[in-house]
Amino acid sequence: MALNKVEICGVNTSKLPILTNDEKDMLFERIKNGDSQARELYIKGNLRLVLSIIKRFSASNENVDDLFQIGCIGLMKAIDNFDTTLNVKFSTYAVPMIIGEIRRYLRDNNSIRVSRSLRDTAYKALYAKESYMKRNLKEPTIDEIALEIGLNKEEIVYALDAIQSPVSLYEPVYTEGGDTLYVMDQISDKKNKEENWIEDISLKEAMNRLEARQRHIIEMRFYEGKTQMEVAQEIGISQAQVSRLEKHALKSMKNYLSE
Repeated sequence: MALNKVEICGVNTSKLPILTNDEKDMLFERIKNGDSQARELYIKGNLRLVLSIIKRFSASNENVDDLFQIGCIGLMKAIDNFDTTLNVKFSTYAVPMIIGEIRRYLRDNNSIRVSRSLRDTAYKALYAKESYMKRNLKEPTIDEIALEIGLNKEEIVYALDAIQSPVSLYEPVYTEGGDTLYVMDQISDKKNKEENWIEDISLKEAMNRLEARQRHIIEMRFYEGKTQMEVAQEIGISQAQVSRLEKHALKSMKNYLSE
């Protein structure tokens, strides 16, 4: 997969414009007023972002031109849906959308297609394994993982085999301003919302001490089992902001509980 070529999909990458912050703000004002030329300029000014993202998919056998085109679709979706009134960098909003678009393409065009439910089972198993190792300082058996997530071991083995190359839950997905988003931040935890720990009185007291937005995020993440991306879309902030607020809230709760 050659990524150093000067021309991709007919675009001379060495001549791509670099937009200043003032130019970005000005172009977005024009875009909101329906200026298609401004939209085109903004797309060109962010093609380097697409190029940097497709490098992480260099291990795939997909044609780089195809990945670039799919990444551009994600970029255009990000431009069309970006809310300039929020105090969020465009790149913070755009990167997860571009990555998601490329991953959907790779999943849908995979010769061996793995269902979403099968992938969810596999990632739940990985999450349970990581949690077990933290608590017990040893690797769990399949039976112990099955008990942890309430599924039979045959389903778990089949799901892990289906995704072929399971990644670490701590693999970084994206870093923005020192805040790193990991694979585990993309996974909803359905089990936790059904467990007794969320009904524990001391935890409720700890939650009541949080600010309203932090409490709302914790409720959506652990009561409703939503991913950080789903939370971000619902309350209108970036996933990186959700990650920061969640970590701060959990730290505050932990400090309260340890008093």
